[in-house]
Amino acid sequence: MSDLKNYRLGFDPWGLGLFLLIMTPNFVWFAVPAPNDILRAESVTPVIDMFAQVLQTITVAALCGVANITQGRPKRGYQISIAVCVGLYFTGWAIYYTGITSAIIILDLCLAPCGALLLYALTRKNITAVISAGGFTLCHLIYGIVNFIP
Repeated sequence: MSDLKNYRLGFDPWGLGLFLLIMTPNFVWFAVPAPNDILRAESVTPVIDMFAQVLQTITVAALCGVANITQGRPKRGYQISIAVCVGLYFTGWAIYYTGITSAIIILDLCLAPCGALLLYALTRKNITAVISAGGFTLCHLIYGIVNFIP
C-alpha cells in the first residue's frame, strides 16, 4: 500500500465521523426495538462475534488514529461509493423497521457498513484498517448468515 514512513499516529475526524454515521441506526435500534426484531435473538456464534468485536475495534482505532500523511481527501469515486454503502445501510434499517427481515435485508445490514469502512480504509491507504475491516466483514457475514438466514 505505502511506506510506513507515510503513517503517523493522529486523529482522523472523517474516520470517526464515518463510524458514528454508520453506528447511528444501531443507537436507534438499542433504544427503540423494531417490529419482528430478530436481531435481538441470542447469537449461536459467540466466538465469531467476539472476533468481530475485536476486529471492529481495531478497524475504528486504525481509521481514527492512524493517518497516511500523503493522502488528501478521498477521491470522488470513493466518496460516491462510500455514500452508496451508507445509503444502502440506512435503507436496509428503514426496511427492517417495517418488519421485513428477509435474507437480502440481513445481508445489507451485514455488508453495507463493512463496505463503507473498507472503502474508506482503501482510500486512506490504511493497511491496518483494510486488514481488520476485511476480517470484521467476514465475521459479520458469518454471524448474519448463521444466525438469521435459514
